Order: sequence, then C-alpha cells, then structure tokens
Amino acid sequence: MVCGVLALFIPLYSKLSSKYDVGTAPKHRNHNFPTFSVQCSSSSTESPISADKLQDDSSMTGGAYDFKRATRSLTGESLSSPKKVTLIRHGLSSWNEEGRVQGSSNLSILTETGVRQAERCRRALKNLHFDQCFSSPISRAKSTAEVIWQGRQEPLVFLDSLKEAHLFYLEGMRNVDARQIYPKEYVTWREDPANFYVNGVYPVRKLWETAREAWREILVTPGENFLVITHKSILRALICTALGLDPERFRAIDVNNGGISVFNFNKRGEAMLQSLNMTAHMYSDHMYHY
Repeated sequence: MVCGVLALFIPLYSKLSSKYDVGTAPKHRNHNFPTFSVQCSSSSTESPISADKLQDDSSMTGGAYDFKRATRSLTGESLSSPKKVTLIRHGLSSWNEEGRVQGSSNLSILTETGVRQAERCRRALKNLHFDQCFSSPISRAKSTAEVIWQGRQEPLVFLDSLKEAHLFYLEGMRNVDARQIYPKEYVTWREDPANFYVNGVYPVRKLWETAREAWREILVTPGENFLVITHKSILRALICTALGLDPERFRAIDVNNGGISVFNFNKRGEAMLQSLNMTAHMYSDHMYHY
C-alpha cells in the first residue's frame, strides 16, 4: 500500500480581516480546524493483504510481510514453494589455529574446539526441522556437518559447489610467510580480493560463479527448510550473491567459526536476509526458534 497524496483542507470565510480581528468574522462560525486527508492507492495489482496473512507472516515481531523484487532471482525459474536456508561456517580447524592459508586444501582438519563448536550448533538447532543438509566435501566442513546432522534421518548431501576457493601455492603457508614470500599476491588477496590473480585465475570472481551454482542446486531441491555447512569465503560469496553484491564487496561480510546465517526465499527465487552470523549459541545454551 502506497500513500501518495496528502490533502489539506482549510475552511475559508467570504471575507478575511487583514488584522485577523475576530470581531469581523462571520456571526455563525463552526470553529472548524484544518483537516488532513491521506489518500492511499495500491502499487500492486494483487489483492490486498489480509489481516490473517499479516498475522501469520510476521506475528507481532514487526517482520517484513513481503520482499518481492527485493533481490534478483537466483534460480531463473519458479520454485515449488518458499524456502528457508540456514548457513553455517565449519568449526575451528587446525590451520585456523596455526594461522595458515586454507583455501580448498583437505589437510586442515577440525580441532577439538571445532568439534565442540559443532556440538553447540547441533544443540542450538535441535528443535528446528530441516528437510536436507548440504555440505562441502572438504574435511573440516564435512566433519562439522557430520556432528551437526547427527541423529537426523536424511543422508548428508555433499556439493562440490560448496568447496572453498582454490588459492593454489598459497595454501598451507602461514600468513606471515605468504606475506613475506609473495607480497604482491598476498596484499591483493587481503586488500583487493576481487582483483586477486593467481595461476591464471581470479579465485574470488570464480567463487561468485560457484556460489550461484550452489544456490541453484540447493533451491531446486524438494523441501522447504535446508541446512548448509561450508567455508568462510564461499559463505561470503553465497551471502553476497543472494543480496546482489559484487565481488568487490567480498570483505564486507564476516562469518565466525560456527556462525549461523539465515535466508528466506520466495517462490521467485529472490532472497531476504533474516539473520547474519548468529553466535549466541557459542557462549550460552541458547536455542534458536525461527
């Protein structure tokens, strides 16, 4: 509903005193004050939203009733139903602890702390239903998914499109060493990632293509509630592509180990970000309900 016209009605007398002398006003005065009228018209050809629908959609939380055309469709086709997708970054890994460049390497494994973080994620989400869980097949994400999905009936689905960015010869190097040995490449990766170029590839730009592929694979799957466990860089790409942000915005998003983000998708495949990098469960026994 768009309110487009504001009309102000002021009663006028046939004669007005230049000195605003009340004695010169008409004898029979109704003491009318200025009145305002707001004229509203619908910007959509769709039928009005009912009170029941508003209550069902957002209850008393003040949430959005609709987000049609808020973002671009990630599927290019109509979905069978709206979707809710929960994204989680894997738990702390061995190379996280050691300050190494991870990339797509399978050598960085989940630490004991990482396992505990995954367990906290499982407890925080245990009252939520998920139709399917998708995970990167890379060790640290795979192990996190196995912990979180424990006790659920459906098998895990591993997608290559959820793998982390391939950073070639930088992978496995300590960050301090990579900065010293490959200063140009390292600084570009950290400060201008969209233009980071290595071995004939722009890894971050390629990641945007991979993220769009992952979204399509996930969203066309039958079901309405999905869980996704993967890595920081591909998560940044997933979030940015869903919101229509370019690779230049890569470092505008941050996600902690075990951080949880939630997206809603309408039947057009358009996204609305509901929550970003929730971590209350890492510091308490908080359980999510959404």
